[in-house]
Amino acid sequence: MYVERYGEGERVYFGLHGWSGDRRTFAPLAAHMPRCASLYSADLPGCGKSPAAQSLTLDGVAKEIAKTIFVVAPHRQITLIGNCSGAILSLLAAERIQAKVARLVLIDPFAYWPWYFRVFVAKSFGRYAYRATFANSFGRWLTNQSLRGRRTAETDLTHSFGEIDHDVAQSYLALLAEVEGVARFASLAHVPIDIVYGERTFGAVKKSVAMWQGIWPQARATALAGAGHLPILEATKQLSEIVFAGGEGGAGDVKSLQAETKAETAATTRSAAAAQGKESEAQA
Repeated sequence: MYVERYGEGERVYFGLHGWSGDRRTFAPLAAHMPRCASLYSADLPGCGKSPAAQSLTLDGVAKEIAKTIFVVAPHRQITLIGNCSGAILSLLAAERIQAKVARLVLIDPFAYWPWYFRVFVAKSFGRYAYRATFANSFGRWLTNQSLRGRRTAETDLTHSFGEIDHDVAQSYLALLAEVEGVARFASLAHVPIDIVYGERTFGAVKKSVAMWQGIWPQARATALAGAGHLPILEATKQLSEIVFAGGEGGAGDVKSLQAETKAETAATTRSAAAAQGKESEAQA
C-alpha cells in the first residue's frame, strides 16, 4: 500500500480513507497537527497509487493494512483513524493487531449498510444503478444536489468519483456489504475509541453511534456542529482537536481525557438516542 507521511513526530497516527477516497482525504488535518505527531495516510489496495489486489477480499485488505502499519511503525503503538467506510476497514485491521492500536478514531462511521448503498451491488441492476449515479458527471451533480441536507454548501459529496476506478469502488461497496453486525467488533471494548460525526450527516450514521456505543461502553461520541458527512473538510479544526487529543503528551492523556468526559458522553448519548428515535426511516 502506498503511504504518504505528514510530520516528523514520535506519536503515530495512521489514516484509512473511505469509499471513493484516497490518501489525500487526510491532507486537511496536516495543518493542525502538533509537532509531536506523524500522520501516515494510506491508499487502500486499488486506490490512488496503491496497486490493485489480485483478489479483493475483506480478509486480504485487512492483512494489507496490518502489514503496512507494521512497516511504518514497527516499534510504536498507533492511533488508527478510519473515515466513513474506512472506519470498518480500520476495525477489521485492529482485530488483527490489537496490541499495536493505542486508540481508534472513527469518523462518520456506518454500523450497518443502509438500503441505498445495497442498491448499487444488487445482482440484477446494481452495476447500472451505480454507473448512472456515480460514473457520469450529470449523475454526480444530481446526487450531490439531492444530498445537500447532508453537507455544507461548500462541499461536494460526489466530487471524488470523477477521478477513480469505478470497478474498484463498486467492488469495495460489495465487500463492505458482507460485513457482519457490530457484535463481531466487541473484542475492541478495551481500546480507547472516539466516534466523531457531523451534526448534519446521514440518519444511518446517527443511528450507528448508539449501536457502536452498545458494544463499546468506553467509546466517546462527538457531534461536530454544522458539519455533514465530510467532517474532515467541513469541521477541520474541531476534528483535529479530537484526533490529536493529548497535544504534546502521550497515550495516557487520551485515557484521562476520556475519563473526564464520561459523564458528558453519557448525557450526549441519551440526547442523541432520543433525537434519533424521532427520525423516520425515510430520513435514513
